[in-house]
Amino acid sequence: MTWWEWWWRWWRRMAIAPGTPLPQRRLFLLPTRFGLVWAVLVLVLLLFGINYQNSLAYGLAFWLFALAVIALLRTWRNLLGVIATLRLPPEVFAGGEARLGVVFSGGRPRSGLEVHVEGAAARLDLPEGQGEASLALPAPRRGVQRLPLLRLESSWPLGLVRALAWLESRESLLVYPRPLDDDAPRHRHAGAGLEASDFAGLRRAEPGDSPARLAWKQWSRTGELAAKAFSVPPRQQLWLDYDACRGDPERRLSILCARVLAHHLAGDRYGLRLPGVTLPQGEGSRQRREALEALARFDPAATARREAP
Repeated sequence: MTWWEWWWRWWRRMAIAPGTPLPQRRLFLLPTRFGLVWAVLVLVLLLFGINYQNSLAYGLAFWLFALAVIALLRTWRNLLGVIATLRLPPEVFAGGEARLGVVFSGGRPRSGLEVHVEGAAARLDLPEGQGEASLALPAPRRGVQRLPLLRLESSWPLGLVRALAWLESRESLLVYPRPLDDDAPRHRHAGAGLEASDFAGLRRAEPGDSPARLAWKQWSRTGELAAKAFSVPPRQQLWLDYDACRGDPERRLSILCARVLAHHLAGDRYGLRLPGVTLPQGEGSRQRREALEALARFDPAATARREAP
């Protein structure tokens, strides 16, 4: 094990889990560049006062030192006890960004809290003890993506020191394939289902029926209020097959992803066939979610190894 790997593993062991109050032993204080300059200034003033017996230099040096100690304690208390929880995005497609929500709960007002991860950062204040920051995580590839290590920090109020802590979650993001709309077939886009078209008879009127659907002529003859019933044309029932698509495995999965989205909008009843995986025909939001999850978790390499002689 290299020195860097050992150091990184040690830092990961010092990370806390989401939902855990930040304890004292997991909180670190590091001086900033401004803080180092401040310390040098205090030392220079102290030496000046000793050499020249200047009481003004003594007083200024001790005043700056006391101010630095107070600022250090305030910075330490500003991050101590903070509870951070994660809010995963509902769905993420490859090639886009995952908006990861970090919810802070401080129990009391906090200022200048920051969260950093892989080039993205957010800063927020907690005037009422609670707040939420949003981080944009890149999602370049399909599949299961582990959440990175988050760094919590604060240099409030003077920026002399930086309080640091790390947050590590065992949760992961499930990234769906990037849909290829150009390869998706054209379907009806009639919302959650199909529009009723053929007249099928009369039924007893119910509260909430549209006045245009009520049979007023029937009511004038019989005195009973009825509503017109219409039949709905049958929905398409089909299979989305991996072997029927062309291209490399990722392109096939992207085509199937676009077709799943299109059939869901059209209200069709569809199933999904992947090598080694078969999702029965269904419809609705649950079918859409299960189909996208199957596409995201599909491993073409494992399938090729099983098919190899």
